[in-house]
Amino acid sequence: MKNALLQMHLAVFLWGFTGVLGKAIQLGEFPLTWYRTLMTALILGAILSYEKAWQKLSVREMGRFAIIGSIIAIHWIAFYGSIKYANASVALICLSTAGVFTAILEPLFFRSKFNFREMLVGLVALLGMYLIYHFEFHYALGIALGVMASLLSALFTLLNKTIIGSYPARTVAFYEIGSGFLFLTLFMPVYLIFFPEISFSPSASDWGWLLILSLFCTVWAQSLALQALKTLSSFTTVLMVNLEPVYGILLAILFFRENKELGPGFIAGMILIAASVALHTFMMMKGGRKQKRTA
Repeated sequence: MKNALLQMHLAVFLWGFTGVLGKAIQLGEFPLTWYRTLMTALILGAILSYEKAWQKLSVREMGRFAIIGSIIAIHWIAFYGSIKYANASVALICLSTAGVFTAILEPLFFRSKFNFREMLVGLVALLGMYLIYHFEFHYALGIALGVMASLLSALFTLLNKTIIGSYPARTVAFYEIGSGFLFLTLFMPVYLIFFPEISFSPSASDWGWLLILSLFCTVWAQSLALQALKTLSSFTTVLMVNLEPVYGILLAILFFRENKELGPGFIAGMILIAASVALHTFMMMKGGRKQKRTA
């Protein structure tokens, strides 16, 4: 159990680094995501080849992976766009509402009853987002992209629930991220029409950060999380994942002194969003205890 907890904490810490790396890399959000999907797919493909773990998929399954992979790619573009147009702290605090969006959307996907307590928690989080948007209006575009990234995160998480049990997670990740790369490649000519000045030439330091982002924060972090999931319960895992924005904001303050950029509106909104995450966490823990008692 201790090893699993350490593995999951390290995975969440590595995921928290994505915000810092997104700001450190000088590329725009589209080329950054294009390189991340390319490098991650190449690394995963090499691992699958080494382990001889390739699996054939039907055309229908490939289509489902392609849709989810495209959503993941757009999610990453929105997330890095939020960092570029605001800062890492704003992007991460917006992303922390993904669990709330998931709680709201899940009944629509699986035709289950709405949990009105979770809806109330969602309203608290949305009020926090409004405060940040209202008082930090100069970050308006970054906040909008952050909320979009959060919503897309909830969407692809729910879509993955319908297929993740049928295939090994690494196979799912390869086909989804590979599909995301193909989607971005096909969309690139359209993107360049609207943003012809965007550079696709990484600097020497960008190549290093991109490698760290792909190898450590994506492939290795995922492997650690998958290993930990074999031991940890699902609600314990979600509780720990809620630490990602905490780690990310602390790292952004440490590396970029972002605390000097954050006004009272951000602090007030962050407190409300943190309260919503804490309430959601408490309800999950309470639900987990009830399940244990009835088991």
